[in-house]
Amino acid sequence: MMSATWETVWMTLVSMIVIVILGIILGLILYETRNKPGIGYKVLNWIVGLFVNIFRSIPFIILIILLLPITMKLAGTIIGPRAALPSLIISAAPFYARMVESYFREVDAGVLEAAESMGATTWGVITKVLIPESKPALIAGATVTTISLIGYTAMAGAIGAGGLGNLAYQDGFQASNNTVTLVATVIICLFVFIVQFVGDIFVKITDKRTL
Repeated sequence: MMSATWETVWMTLVSMIVIVILGIILGLILYETRNKPGIGYKVLNWIVGLFVNIFRSIPFIILIILLLPITMKLAGTIIGPRAALPSLIISAAPFYARMVESYFREVDAGVLEAAESMGATTWGVITKVLIPESKPALIAGATVTTISLIGYTAMAGAIGAGGLGNLAYQDGFQASNNTVTLVATVIICLFVFIVQFVGDIFVKITDKRTL
């Protein structure tokens, strides 16, 4: 149980670090290219939008199967926690990217225009205004994504990726041991409660409206 718990925590943490970075980059590209003139911006927006929409719409259990050849090349195996990372990242990053794009759109246009009128570069506006103003929403979105990811790790575990999902399926369901299944479920629920609690705290800390 302890080993399975650690595998679930490891898969979630490693995946979320990559998902947050990749999601912010993709969301920023979608936001910055949506109304820019020029065929290059439109093509880039279409390509990124297509990638996000496709992988966001594929059910996770099917995505795992589709990515087995890529997983084998990247991880060298299709079994174990490491093998679950590509599927977890590719399934959740597009979901978070769309959330990031929507959060950036909610930033007051007047604040952005004020920064630009003061001579801020595009990169300066992004790093000094856009991301800081969206920080509470970005954290809230990351919290929701992490909770979804915990559920994904359980599904991945059912096909040999390790973690609590694998334990609940093999040692619980297949062995007709309801106690193992119940304990694994309780631990997963505790993870969700902890993630939500910590996420809410960081949202309150970074939200200027609560100060």
